[in-house]
Amino acid sequence: MKGLKLVIIGGGSSYTPELMEGIIIRQSILNTSEVVLVDIAGGKEKLHIIKELTERMVGKCGFDIKISATMDRREALDGADYVITQFRVGGLEARSSDEKIPLRYNTVGQETTGPGGFAKALRTVPVILEIAEEMEELCPDAWLINFTNPSGIVTEAVNTYSSIRCIGLCNVPINMERHLSEQLNVPADRLYCEFVGLNHLSWITKVYVDGVNKTDALFEEALFKENVMKNIPSVNGSREVVNILKLIPSPYLDYYFFEKEMVREEQESLNNGKGTRADKVKEVEKELFELYKDPALNVKPPQLSERGGSLYSEAALSLIQSIHTNDGRIHVLNVRNNGAISDLTEDSVIETNCIVNKSGARPVAAGKLPEAVRSLVISVKQYEKYTIQAAVNGDRAAGFKALLNHPLVHGADTAQALLEEIIEANKTYLPNFFRGR
Repeated sequence: MKGLKLVIIGGGSSYTPELMEGIIIRQSILNTSEVVLVDIAGGKEKLHIIKELTERMVGKCGFDIKISATMDRREALDGADYVITQFRVGGLEARSSDEKIPLRYNTVGQETTGPGGFAKALRTVPVILEIAEEMEELCPDAWLINFTNPSGIVTEAVNTYSSIRCIGLCNVPINMERHLSEQLNVPADRLYCEFVGLNHLSWITKVYVDGVNKTDALFEEALFKENVMKNIPSVNGSREVVNILKLIPSPYLDYYFFEKEMVREEQESLNNGKGTRADKVKEVEKELFELYKDPALNVKPPQLSERGGSLYSEAALSLIQSIHTNDGRIHVLNVRNNGAISDLTEDSVIETNCIVNKSGARPVAAGKLPEAVRSLVISVKQYEKYTIQAAVNGDRAAGFKALLNHPLVHGADTAQALLEEIIEANKTYLPNFFRGR
């Protein structure tokens, strides 16, 4: 049987060894014959380091998997079965800018949520559409598994402007499930959580144990209140919010429910010389790549967990396994709505439970959004749609509308000022905003 060809765009990422570990674990199921790591010229050194480490990982297990590395994306995509995207346009320097610019306006500075996520989407959407266009020519039957943030926006852009089969992925839902499993002392295979919402704006609405709905009972149990709620989400006061809403939110809901506190923490970190999350990640990456260079290292190092990609490999490779083996398992994914959430348009990409087989991912019907958070989700979805329009067309008016619709941006003056500063800071990556000027 012909082996699978997997292409990893952003192959020089520090995440790649975790992904490679998942490929190795599933070799008897997926029969991967080739993994191609793709990156840009600026990432050549890191790409070489990752290639050598992944070769050592494969060699340790004795598998016959060809590992190659290239900066020629077209060459890599030719004949691919699965393409995994995990790239960052502009690197960590651009992320740092995304986090710092909003703070000057007393607005949340985060790489996927709010104006920072908007900036990242403007840079990323044109690139993902270039990749999709090349896939249409070179591997039209391949699956695009997108981990690149902001995942929901990027996935919706591909689904709107390309015929390529694309599924968005995030490691937040699987981490939320595993956290519940540990805190409730229930094995993961006995626990089932219903998710509804958007990427980085989703909630667990129901919890089942052995097929029995335990949601109401769990909210009354002291163990649940004391153990589970202390970490989901993380800001003080969250437990009261969760108790009232009877919904377990993604940690990213901190930025919405406790906006002032989060902005204050970010500004204090910056003013105290600790920098933003991007600065911390730079240090973690520096340490990781020094470890990766060690010719004796032939496994994923435990320090990688500090990078923030926990269970990414499990989420990505179990999804590919379900498509490849047609197993019909349920995964929490970013997919086209197709009526699953009745409050959102058919073409909206949502984050929810999906049945996955060789035909792809079919979202499980969720009905209406929870009333208490419905308007929030609808506002953010409108922001996402305007952001895609702005990114594709270099449309400043759409960009202004996007920020004006975002719940974390307050007032037209702030939206306009943020838009202009973000576009100017990213002009190297946004030529379509400057055509005709």
